[in-house]
Amino acid sequence: MPVTTPPSAARRTRLSPEREGELYAAVLDLVREVGYENLTLDAVAARSRCSKATLYRRWQGKPRLVSAALRHLRPFSLEDLDTGSLRGDVHELARRIGDAKKDIDLMRGITHAVHRDPELAEAMHTALIEPELEVMQAMLDRAVARGEVDSGCPAIPFFPHALSGAVFSRPMIEQRPADAAYLTRYLDAVVLPALLRT
Repeated sequence: MPVTTPPSAARRTRLSPEREGELYAAVLDLVREVGYENLTLDAVAARSRCSKATLYRRWQGKPRLVSAALRHLRPFSLEDLDTGSLRGDVHELARRIGDAKKDIDLMRGITHAVHRDPELAEAMHTALIEPELEVMQAMLDRAVARGEVDSGCPAIPFFPHALSGAVFSRPMIEQRPADAAYLTRYLDAVVLPALLRT
């Protein structure tokens, strides 16, 4: 008589969305507590009550797991960002980024590691940066199609740099967060004039 695998065993490594969310939260809690460098999959497995084998099968290691957790629990989303005008899109972008809760302990636990770990840097770029760059490019493409921005405008490639520069530089220069009001003023004064046709 043939031996069949029980359905529950066949699905044992599949995580429900709820369990996946719990696991991601456990991962980021551990990063806050011990930092990225000291984080181990053994600790993640123990905290999340998920097998280490499952973690490796699903994420192939710590860099992809942490990057996936950051993407899943990111405090803002740029999806469905389309107000019908570039100015409206840019203001909504400023609101979403500026109003997001800043997790200082988490970012402190990740920032240094990104510069020292090429695999983590690549995983972060794939999971976090590339999707947001695509959203920003689509926003600019719509503005070009509407005639708001010239397709040859030299400022187009620098839009993500300008925005991220404002987000990260204000805390250093002014010791104040880059909130929505600040980002809106910055984008109105510096970025939009460089993009919009006059």
